[in-house]
Amino acid sequence: MRKTSLGFRLLRLVALIALASSAGVATVAAAQNAAAPVHMIVTVEPRSGNQVPVIHREDVLVYQGKDRLPVVGWTAFQGENAGLELYLLIDDSLSPSFGNQINELRSFVAQQPASTAIGVAYMRNGAAEIVQKPTSDHAAAAKSIRLPQAVVGGSPYESLLDLMKNWPTGAMRREVLLISDGIEPFGPAESSNPFVQEALTAAQRAGIPVSTIYAPAAGHWGHTWWRINWGLTYLSQVADESGGEAYGTAGINPVSFAPYLRNMSQRLQHQYDLSFVPKPQETSGMQAVRTTTEVPRVDLVAASRVYVPASQ
Repeated sequence: MRKTSLGFRLLRLVALIALASSAGVATVAAAQNAAAPVHMIVTVEPRSGNQVPVIHREDVLVYQGKDRLPVVGWTAFQGENAGLELYLLIDDSLSPSFGNQINELRSFVAQQPASTAIGVAYMRNGAAEIVQKPTSDHAAAAKSIRLPQAVVGGSPYESLLDLMKNWPTGAMRREVLLISDGIEPFGPAESSNPFVQEALTAAQRAGIPVSTIYAPAAGHWGHTWWRINWGLTYLSQVADESGGEAYGTAGINPVSFAPYLRNMSQRLQHQYDLSFVPKPQETSGMQAVRTTTEVPRVDLVAASRVYVPASQ
């Protein structure tokens, strides 16, 4: 009996050592396969009124599918982290009525904090013609805003893509305020228009929220509802799915941009750098995520997809 008991204890000890060893290997393997944290810009938006509550890291919930992801960072873009590069990307095919909003745009630029560098570019024939690179000289940026030249042709989404491709990545957050009729002339009139999707994916991958303002085109496209309707849809889609805001989606020539620009300024003051750990991926690619909070009467506005590198 003693020999049997001793043998049983030895076998049990060996089994425990093997189990611990396999658990250790599994832990090392999991650590090696762990995904690197992903960053994205999140805007805190009250559902009513102008009072924006303070949101803490423990209030933020991020999901990939049905799986809740670990939130490892939540830093307000304030103080030493307030740096921002903001491009005004203006469609060169807009109606001359845009001239009524130029002074409002110039005032918006002048009112931005010193931590914001403003750039100005015009959409023309599928390219972004940069007339002012991002600068903290807000007077120079404001002066560079001009009347559109009624140049018809090109996709605003090709121009947006061109701007992002030629925009150097730095330490500061980057955002775009795109002013256009949103009409995409080349691809099919459907929600999966490839030109729109390519620009949207590029914005999501680069972590650049794109806010949009509808303004009518010069000529026929400025009063054909079929094209205007799809243009509004694309502007709203790009803004919503990149983490921005769409303004003027009623499709009416706005009398004033001032209410939109005031809201834009407020949004920029209530943004956070969110970092979370996604599920490990065998291949790099875009992954759908959902960002939310249980804090009442507030929304967290962020991109609907992020780029997740393959796990090492």
